[in-house]
Amino acid sequence: MVNRLSAFRGALLPVGLLILWEAASRAGLFSAVVLPPPSAVASRWIASLVPALPYDPATQSYAAWLFSGELPHDAVASLGRVIAGFAIGVGLALPVGLLMGTSDRLYALVNPLLQILRPIPPIAYIPLAIVWFGLGNPPALFLIALGTFFPVLVNTVAGVRQVDSIYIRAARNLGANSWTMFRRVILPAASPFVLAGMRIGIGTAFIVVIVAEMIAVSDGLGYRILEAREYMWSDKIIGGMLTIGILGLVIDGAMSRLNDHLLRWHRGLER
Repeated sequence: MVNRLSAFRGALLPVGLLILWEAASRAGLFSAVVLPPPSAVASRWIASLVPALPYDPATQSYAAWLFSGELPHDAVASLGRVIAGFAIGVGLALPVGLLMGTSDRLYALVNPLLQILRPIPPIAYIPLAIVWFGLGNPPALFLIALGTFFPVLVNTVAGVRQVDSIYIRAARNLGANSWTMFRRVILPAASPFVLAGMRIGIGTAFIVVIVAEMIAVSDGLGYRILEAREYMWSDKIIGGMLTIGILGLVIDGAMSRLNDHLLRWHRGLER
């Protein structure tokens, strides 16, 4: 009952804004080209979900046909790039962060360079990415991995370096060797920081993929929004933006549930 009431309250503001938006558009306060009504956006959004061709079992599977609509195709393309780039960024950031966190010498050597590179936004690398990798998926994956790398790296280093010294002394007194110390003490203690960095990183990856798709590739939600701008299809632009928001909400919710599952011991959720 409490959850339903909370969901109802949370829906009041969005629904109210949609009603006001629709009423203002129908009253002629906004141009339909500049800001179309929600009904027009929903109509275009639903139309882009539907496959353009009828189902033919001789040419493709039902699942492939179902996702052959413009919007599902672009959403899958964007998600694929996000997942691949995120995996590359995490795969590089985790070992570097763990090594920097456990070695003061390596931290002192590498940290100044990282602090110079970290404030540079991934978007600033777009010209270099195109020069280095050309057009297509490689520059997009590079930018997404770069956007993921630093949040995960910084949180991993912070998590390892902030492990309570009491845990380390206790493990040493119990005779733990270096590998056991790392595996059973340092890594679990740092895991909340690491997972928080991954949650930030996946959000950054989703932001970067939209920008990268506007520049370097010929499909995806970012490309489709830029294409709609060329033809002044504001309803299609807004529909693409809402799709990005929905996908971002789903991804963040999935990351939150994963964090809760992996950190049950840390948050007292073990049952």
